[in-house]
Amino acid sequence: MSSRKSPNGIPTTQLVLTAYVATNAKVFPDILTLHVPHGAVIADVTYGKGVFWKHVPKDHYQLLSSDIDTGTDCRALSYNDATLDAVVLDPPYMEGLYRRVKTHLAGAGAYHPFRAYYSNGETTNDGPKYHAAVLDFYFRAGQEAYRVLRPHGILIVKCQDEVSANTQHLTHIEIINNYESIGFHTKDLFIVVRPNQPGVSRLLKQVHARKNHSYFLVFVKAPLHLSKHASALPQSDQATEMVRRKRAVGRAIARGPRSLTNSGHLLPHIGDSSSGADPDCE
Repeated sequence: MSSRKSPNGIPTTQLVLTAYVATNAKVFPDILTLHVPHGAVIADVTYGKGVFWKHVPKDHYQLLSSDIDTGTDCRALSYNDATLDAVVLDPPYMEGLYRRVKTHLAGAGAYHPFRAYYSNGETTNDGPKYHAAVLDFYFRAGQEAYRVLRPHGILIVKCQDEVSANTQHLTHIEIINNYESIGFHTKDLFIVVRPNQPGVSRLLKQVHARKNHSYFLVFVKAPLHLSKHASALPQSDQATEMVRRKRAVGRAIARGPRSLTNSGHLLPHIGDSSSGADPDCE
């Protein structure tokens, strides 16, 4: 008789997947099932209308809901250090919702419900501008989430890439790079493709593919002795400088290969697996 050990587990196709054509409310429960155990204390610090929680049984988690309308700024939370099991963060992720003139804010007219879900409708009067304002908000909110999470706590972040000032910004990679620099470990990524067809009211010439997908990023707070990085709170000028350098490199590429210098660097490839085994299952 062979002494070879039989592997545990059963064959199945009932898996949590990384990409969905669905709404946020459909995807979010799967993320919780995979990464947050029942009974956990979860602070949704950008709760809004509670869309994420529509299909999550209320007795599964201890939910602490707050947002800017309840007087809670997710960049300055009232929770004590290292007291939460998980944090959910879904701030406005379009630079058009951070503009300094109210009539210039995104989400006017027929798109007002979008502004109602993702913004309090107020202008941004100081700090960085345009895409740098988006990054600065995420960076500061991430630092605050790191403070209030317990070691091994989970941070779930919703974000979307964007084109700002005719420049492509891969926001999910910028967030990942920054969060890993302060001590988070990137555990998972989910892609959500909107089920309805996007459109525009006026089109002259399309120069970039219209984004119809967004991301849920899942981070784990690494214990201090395992964290490779522990930096101070990123300042506004750091977010601005990141955008400035990226635009400079983009302009250099547009002018031709001879003008491309070492002012920028390639972002590391995320989530590569070269082995034959499935790295997502245990």
